[in-house]
Amino acid sequence: MPDGGLGPRREGPGRQPPATNVLGGALLPCSVAPLTGFYRDGCCNTGPEDLGLHVVCVELTAEFLAFSKGRGNDLSTPMPEYGFPGLRPGDRWCLCAARWEEARRSGRAPRVLLEATHIAALEICGLDDLKAHAVEV
Repeated sequence: MPDGGLGPRREGPGRQPPATNVLGGALLPCSVAPLTGFYRDGCCNTGPEDLGLHVVCVELTAEFLAFSKGRGNDLSTPMPEYGFPGLRPGDRWCLCAARWEEARRSGRAPRVLLEATHIAALEICGLDDLKAHAVEV
């Protein structure tokens, strides 16, 4: 199974209030088509169950998808049994902070949507690095 944040969904009255993004504002949605986020709520929310820290909202590129596949995490191939559609260049996705950082250091980091990237990303990624790869929401 790809490390795409296939965790439990947060639904109903127990929903958490909006989280904070890396710029200090309210966390904006990353993508609903495909539906992303560890909790499959469209946002890069995180919690204690999210051991991979799926908090960096990115706009995927062919180069990054090939990089990730080469690292053993094939995000391109659909896996319907897990509700995973397979991703294409241009899709937005909540990526593991460590994978984004690894890709950045290799010169293959996808662009980042800062307003949709959870503040927890700063535990692994530098704000200046994220800003250097920013794309408008």
